[in-house]
Amino acid sequence: MTKSPSSLAAFFLLLAVSGCASSSGLPAAAISETGIAAAYLPLHGRVHLGLDSAEGAAVVIAPGIAVTNAHNVNLINPKNVIGTRQDYDLMFFRTGRTAAPPTVAPVIGQSVTAYGQGADRELRVAHGTVREITRCPGCTAPAYFTFAGNAGPGFSGGPVVDASGSLVGITFGYKDMRSERLIYAYDIARVMTELEALGQSARAR
Repeated sequence: MTKSPSSLAAFFLLLAVSGCASSSGLPAAAISETGIAAAYLPLHGRVHLGLDSAEGAAVVIAPGIAVTNAHNVNLINPKNVIGTRQDYDLMFFRTGRTAAPPTVAPVIGQSVTAYGQGADRELRVAHGTVREITRCPGCTAPAYFTFAGNAGPGFSGGPVVDASGSLVGITFGYKDMRSERLIYAYDIARVMTELEALGQSARAR
């Protein structure tokens, strides 16, 4: 998972290979939300000429379709990739999983839980509170939201969940502040909008 600067445009210029030697969040024995547990996909791969390992995550959002960050491309079989979105760090790919979790819009002030992978392929969890929801000019769906929490490397592309167990977003970056870490996540409505746009683009070709 890469750090996020103040603007999305700058963010894409600073993308690095997913994963780090250290782990963020806290160890988790299992995902407590049933729908998320069925849709969660841990990602693992080799980078830097195969010398280093990298971790990430993905989640099923429609039958046979999962989403992760585009900078996790090294963790996905290229044959399974459906496509990426140019203006967002999102990549969609085919999966044998068919169960997608319920979704709901994030709300400022609500408690959320993020899931990701640790350096030793173990499940990690981070908790936080939604701080801000940001819209892009002219967009019908919010672009992203931020929450304070201890997610970080290995959480890229992983699900962000509300207290009811519904999927509210997909983690894509973080920024260390003076006294806390701010996590960036795409609003699930934006993710679904980009999936639809990807489908329309494919049909137009």
